[in-house]
Amino acid sequence: MAEEPTATFPAKIHVVDSHTEGEPTRVVLDGWPQPRGATMAERSDDMRTHFDHLRRAVVCEPRGNDAIVGALLTPPVNPDSTTGVIFFNNGTYLGMCGHGAIGVVRTLQHLGRVQPGTIRLDTPVGTVSAELSVDGSVTIENVPSFCHARNVEVQVPGIGLVVGDVAWGGNWFFITHSTPIPVVASNAKELTRVTQAIQDAINAAGITGANGEPIDHIEISAAPTRADADCRNFVLCSGGEYDRSPCGTGTSAKLAVLYAKGEITLGTRWRQESISGSLFTGWLTTNERGELIPHIRGTAYVTAEATLLFDPTDPFRGGIPSA
Repeated sequence: MAEEPTATFPAKIHVVDSHTEGEPTRVVLDGWPQPRGATMAERSDDMRTHFDHLRRAVVCEPRGNDAIVGALLTPPVNPDSTTGVIFFNNGTYLGMCGHGAIGVVRTLQHLGRVQPGTIRLDTPVGTVSAELSVDGSVTIENVPSFCHARNVEVQVPGIGLVVGDVAWGGNWFFITHSTPIPVVASNAKELTRVTQAIQDAINAAGITGANGEPIDHIEISAAPTRADADCRNFVLCSGGEYDRSPCGTGTSAKLAVLYAKGEITLGTRWRQESISGSLFTGWLTTNERGELIPHIRGTAYVTAEATLLFDPTDPFRGGIPSA
């Protein structure tokens, strides 16, 4: 794909890579022009409008891969926040990212910018708090989450009737127990095909979140394989790749559904296993407005410090978009 005629690239972009329970995060430290805007949502929109070529260049092949979630650090918009952050992947931009937020906190710790304690991150969908423990685990206090619709039916070509719940956990999810494919790692390719078919059917049927917002994550819930887990999931992310972690915003949305169905109460510890076998622990509290606040605990590990180079003669310096 030819790059845009007006696209400009820096000579270098510095990043730190990590993974949170198996899912990679690439934190952009410098070299990327700061997006404009008084709010994180405005900055995300400006990034989409003016710097989308850098999104592709940083997370897509040949420098990245479809599983990487990028996180651009910005100055905070609130005086008591540590940093602003905009999450993006191989296909689009994310309102929030649970595994990515955990990765950002551990990256900041690695850089010596934070110590164990409370860190606040401004995101396009609101400010989230994170508690960094001395053992390296991070607990995210997410944005308010809720179940929007229960027992939503959709006819999926080649699969049949699929029933699921629509919930918000920082991104919009369609959560179903319906799958003809066992939720095990060896079936990842087939599970990706099935969840993409569900995504396409939801789009075709006009099924949305609140206010017509698009649902761009599909989550299959199944029985766990770990003795210390309550559920195992497979999550298709908005870029068309599956989540190796238990998915922080997906776990938040699942908690909201369980609460709406009366299957958990406030404070109940609920353990979500990923397709790769890793684990998040989640629970719900409420804020002063009575909204459900998910808490998600997991651990990230820094894997690399890197300088991405942008040779002006490289025909793929702008990345190779996903098919």
